[in-house]
Amino acid sequence: MVWNGVHRAPGPPMVGRRAEREAIGRLLDAVRDGLSGVLVLTGEPGIGKTRLLEYAAERAAELRVVRLTAVESETGLGFGTLHRLLRPFLNRTDRLPGPQRTALDAALGLLPGPPADRYLVGLATLTLLSEAAADQPLLFLLDDAQWVDRESAEALAFTARRLHADSLGMIIALRDGLGDTGLFDSLGGHAVTGLPEPEARILLSFAARRVDTAVAERIVAGTGGNPLALLELTDALAAEQLSGVAPLPDPLPVSRLDEGHFRRLVQAMPPETATLLLLLATAPSDDTGMVWRAAGRLGLSARAVQPAIAAGILGRDTPTAFRHPLIRSTVHAGAEPGELRRAHAALAAACDPVRDADRRAWHRAEATETTDDGVADDLEAASERARSRGGYSQQALFLSRAADLTRDPDKRAERLLDAAQAHLMSGDAPAAHTALDLAGADIRGPVLRTRALRTRATAQMFQIAVADVPAMLMDAVTRLGPQDPGLTWELLCEALHAVLVAHDCTQGTSPTEVAVAALTARQHTTDSTRRGRDLLMEALARRMAEGYERGAPALRAALDALRREGGIGDATSPFAVMLSMACDDLWEVQAGRELTDRLAAGDRDTGALYALSITLLVQARYDLLDGRFTQAEVRYAEFDEIAAATGFLGGGDINRLHLFALTGHEAELRAAVRRAAGMRSMGHGVLQLLAQHALTLFELGQGRYRQAMEHARRVFEQDAPAYGNLVLPLLVEACVRSGDRAGASAALARLEERAPLAATPWALGSLALGRALTADGEDAGKFYQESVDLLQHSPLALEQARARLLFGEWLRRRKRRSEARRQLRAAYESFRHLRCGAVRRAGPARTARHRGDGPQAVGGDPVRPHTEGTAGGVHGGLRTDQRGDRDDTVRHRLDGRVPSEQGVPQTRHHLTQADPRRDRRSGPGERRRLTRCHLLRKAGSATFTSSACVHSRPCGAPSISTYWAEAAARGTARCRRCPAGRCGTRRSSLRGARGRGGRRRRP
Repeated sequence: MVWNGVHRAPGPPMVGRRAEREAIGRLLDAVRDGLSGVLVLTGEPGIGKTRLLEYAAERAAELRVVRLTAVESETGLGFGTLHRLLRPFLNRTDRLPGPQRTALDAALGLLPGPPADRYLVGLATLTLLSEAAADQPLLFLLDDAQWVDRESAEALAFTARRLHADSLGMIIALRDGLGDTGLFDSLGGHAVTGLPEPEARILLSFAARRVDTAVAERIVAGTGGNPLALLELTDALAAEQLSGVAPLPDPLPVSRLDEGHFRRLVQAMPPETATLLLLLATAPSDDTGMVWRAAGRLGLSARAVQPAIAAGILGRDTPTAFRHPLIRSTVHAGAEPGELRRAHAALAAACDPVRDADRRAWHRAEATETTDDGVADDLEAASERARSRGGYSQQALFLSRAADLTRDPDKRAERLLDAAQAHLMSGDAPAAHTALDLAGADIRGPVLRTRALRTRATAQMFQIAVADVPAMLMDAVTRLGPQDPGLTWELLCEALHAVLVAHDCTQGTSPTEVAVAALTARQHTTDSTRRGRDLLMEALARRMAEGYERGAPALRAALDALRREGGIGDATSPFAVMLSMACDDLWEVQAGRELTDRLAAGDRDTGALYALSITLLVQARYDLLDGRFTQAEVRYAEFDEIAAATGFLGGGDINRLHLFALTGHEAELRAAVRRAAGMRSMGHGVLQLLAQHALTLFELGQGRYRQAMEHARRVFEQDAPAYGNLVLPLLVEACVRSGDRAGASAALARLEERAPLAATPWALGSLALGRALTADGEDAGKFYQESVDLLQHSPLALEQARARLLFGEWLRRRKRRSEARRQLRAAYESFRHLRCGAVRRAGPARTARHRGDGPQAVGGDPVRPHTEGTAGGVHGGLRTDQRGDRDDTVRHRLDGRVPSEQGVPQTRHHLTQADPRRDRRSGPGERRRLTRCHLLRKAGSATFTSSACVHSRPCGAPSISTYWAEAAARGTARCRRCPAGRCGTRRSSLRGARGRGGRRRRP
C-alpha cells in the first residue's frame, strides 16, 4: 500500500548510485527478515535524494510503504509531521499502553489532557509503528526532512534509535545546511554526492535534445554531477549552445539554474494554474480536501492542473503532487507577497474553526499585512493550546508571530519575552536570545526589563555559563526595586540556585551576599502562603548566611512541608538541584527519593526537558546510594538523549563521576575529573566538589588513604552544603587509616556537631561509624552495631554493606571470629544481591602492606598490614579479588542495558564463606586455620599479598597460618617478600609449618 507521497514521474532511468542502492537493498532485506534499519540521505538540492526514495519504493513492492514530504510552511506547527505520519494508524491507538496513549492523544490534539511527555510520545510512535509492521513489514520514506517541526523530529529520531527487530525501515532525506536540527546525526547517515563523469554523461544521453561530447564534458564539470542540474540545464540552453556552435555562458548559471528554471515554468502557466500551484505549495500535500475547498473559494476549477501536468511540474498519476520537492520550494519562495497572502486567506477560510483552529490562526496571520490585534489574540490562544500539548517550539512560533501583529509596544515585548521562555522550555537557547534581542527595543518598564534579564540569565544557565549569572540576577533585583516583592523573591531564588552551582567561581557577587539578600527579601514578603519551595529556598539561604546550626532546622521544616504538599510546583527552573543539596545536607535520603520522583513526574507532565534532565541526574545519585547501578545508568542515558535533543552542553561522562568511582573504572573517572576541571572557567564550582568526593570514594576503595584524605580535606575545608557533610565519615576513615589523629578528630567533631541536628538515620549512622573508627577497646563494637542498626532504616545499600564490612574487620581483629563471620557474610550477601551490572577488580596491593608499616588507629586499636584496606571493597564498587577476574562478566561496562542475574560475577573470592572441607589433605586444626585465613583473604582487599616467613619472619605478618594458607592456595611456600626466598622459607605441607625452636605456632 502506498500512501501520501511523491510518485514516480516519467523520466530517465537511475544511473549509477551503486553504493546508495546497495545500502537501500541491505535495509530492505533486513526489513523482510524481520529486522529494522534506518538510512539518512543528505545532500544538496537536486542531487538525487528523492529519486533514491522512489527507487526504494519500487524495490519494496511487497512492503507497506508510507511516503511523506515535509512542508516548509508548517515547520513551526508542533507534531504536525508526526500527525500526518501516524494518521493511517490512529485506529490502533486503543492498543497502546495507557500513558503512551494519553501522551500521543495530547500531542496530536485528539483529546484534551496535560502537556505531552515527549519521550512517551516517541515511545507511543515506536509502539504504534511496530504494531503496524507486525501485520505487514513497513517502510517509511520521509523527504525534505529539514522542514519537519522540532517535536516531530524528536519523536522520529527517538523511534529510529530504538528500532531492532520490528520489520520496520526508515529512509530519511534532508537537505544539507538547511533547517537541520542535528537530531538525525546519530542515525546511519549517507552523504549523496554528484555523479562521476562517466555516469553523468550517460544520464545526459537520455536528455530530450542531443548534446555535443565536448559540451557534455563542460556541463558535467560545471554542475558537479548534480543530476537535476544536468537535465534542467539541457532544457535551459539553446540548441546552438548544446551542439557546440554557440559558446556556453561562463560561468554556467548552476547555482541559480534550478530555481530560475522552475520559476520560469511557473510564470509561463495561466493565472489560474499559478494560483493553484501556490495553494498546493502552501498546504500539506496529503490534505487535498482543504486545497480544493480553498480553490473553490478562489473560483479555480479542477482543469487548472492540466497545464502544470503537461509542463512536468505536477505528476500525471497524482495531480496534486509536485514532480520534485525543489519545485514546491521554488513556487512558495517565488510567489508575490500579495498572492501568498491571498492563498493563506483562502486556506484559512477552508479550515474548520474548531478542529483546525491552530492551522486556521496561522493562515490568518500569514494573510495579514499590517498589525491586527484580533489575529494576534487568536495566535496567543493557539500558543496556549500548543503549550498544553507540550509543543513549546510551536508556542514560541505563535507568540513570535503574534508579537509581529501587536500594536501596543508593551504587549509586543511581553509576548516576545514569553516566546523566549518557551524557546528555553523546548531547549533552544539561541532562539531565546534572538527573541530577547527583538524585545529589547520595546522594553520600557522595570518589570519588563527585569523579566528580560531573568530570561537571559536562564538562557545562560542552559548554556552552562554560570559564573556571572548570580550578579546578573542581583542587578535585576536592584533595577526592579520594591515594585514587585513576589518577582524579587523569584529572582533571588534563581540567584541562589546559580550561586549554589557556581560555588566559589561566582563573579560580581558572593554566595553570602546572595543569601543575605534572599533572607532580607523574604522578611518583606507579604505573601501569607508559605509554599514548600519558598521555605526550602529560605532555609538554604539561612544555611549559607548563618551556618548549619540555624539552617538545619529550617531545612527540616521545608522538607516536611514539601512532603505534605500535593505537588512540587511549576518547572520553570531545575528545582532538583536545590532539593538534592538540602536533602544531602541533612543526610535525608528517603525524602530526597520521594520528592525527586514527584518532581520528575511533574517535569514529564509539563514537557520541561531542561528541568527533567537535571532531575534525572539527582535520581541517578539516589540509585547509586542504594546500589542500583543499572537503573542509574538508564537515567544517565536518558539525560544524554535529552541533552542531544535540546543542545544542552552538560551531557556525557562528566555526570557519571560517582558511577565510575563506585565501579572502579579509573581511566574513565580520571577523564571525567579532567573535564570537570576544564568547566571551572565556566563557573561550575560545584563540579569540583563532586569530583573530589568521587575521587575520595575511589581512592578509599583502592586503599590509597593518603590520596583519599587529600581529596576529602579539600571538600571539608570549603564546607559547601551537601558535600561538605557527606565527606565527613569518609574523611574520618581516611585519616584513621593514614594515622592523622588531628584530621580525624576535626572531621569527627564536625560530624558530632551536625548529625544530631539532622537527626536522620543516615546522619546518626554515619556518626556512629565515625565514632567506632576512632574509639578505644570494646566501645568501638557498640558504635559499629549502632551504625549497622541505624543504616538499615534507609535505602542505603552501599552504606549498610560498608558498615557491616568495617564491623566485621574490627571483630576479626578482636578475634571474635563467629561474630565477624556473620557481619562479613551479611556484607557479601548485600553486594551479591545488588543490581550493579558491572564489577571491576581492585587495583594492585598497597605499598604500605608490603612494607609492613601499617599505621595505628586513632583509638589505639592496631590496624594490621594485612587488614588495613579491607573496607575498600565498599568504596571500590563491589569488586572481586584478582582471581575473580577469570569471569569475563567482571570486565564489561554498563551500557544502558539491564543485565541479567548472571551480570554479577559468581566468584568465591570476595567475602565468601570458606569451606575448609574441600581441602581433604588437611586435618581439623589446619581446617580451622585455613577457614580463618580464607576469611581474612576474602573479607580483605582484592590482592592478598601479606605473608609470613617461617624462620626469620622479616615480612612482619601477624601469624604463620596466614602465610601457609596463601602458600597452599599458590602451591608454593616461597615468601614473596624476600627475593628468591632468602629468608629460608622452604616448600612444605601445612602439617610441617613450625616456628623457631621447632614448636608449632598456634593460629
